[in-house]
Amino acid sequence: MEAFLLSTGIVALAEMGDKTQLLSLVLAARFKRPWPILWGILAATLLNHALAGAAGAWVMATVGPTVMRWVLGLSFIAMAGWMLIPDKLDDDDAVPRRQFGVFATTTWAFFLAEMGDKTQIATVALGAQYAPLVAVVAGTTLGMMLANAPVVFFGDALTRRVPIKAVHVVAALIFAALGVLALLGVGSSFVAG
Repeated sequence: MEAFLLSTGIVALAEMGDKTQLLSLVLAARFKRPWPILWGILAATLLNHALAGAAGAWVMATVGPTVMRWVLGLSFIAMAGWMLIPDKLDDDDAVPRRQFGVFATTTWAFFLAEMGDKTQIATVALGAQYAPLVAVVAGTTLGMMLANAPVVFFGDALTRRVPIKAVHVVAALIFAALGVLALLGVGSSFVAG
């Protein structure tokens, strides 16, 4: 249960103001069909985070818990710094045209945008640190949906009211604390190994 709840919270916070959250806003504005967009986000996130979590678990099994403790600790601290750098979509072409339908377009665009993203890197780290992997993937996926569903439905009005900078600072502090705890070996009984 700890892996699920921690994964949900970390990814929901990390997603605030992230490029994939901005992509959700662009998709909602362009297509004005929230349900196929949400289903596309869910499909893309499940696939992306399952692969990321599995990669994290594989790395843990390959390098062992001692090396992984240092990798995780330093990765979480790096994520803390990265959280303080706001994301933005590079250009309007980040969203493909509607030639494949709203669901397929959303799934494809979201899957690609999530590659190398903060939340994907966090999922790799969480997959390496916590077992069972299904709890991590379910948690990170729920975190993505909690952060993106309101944007798809309420979009522009919501993003003007949420203090994104404050959310980024809180998320950075959480990542930094997790990094320090990992370096100290706290919570190592939850590490898959």
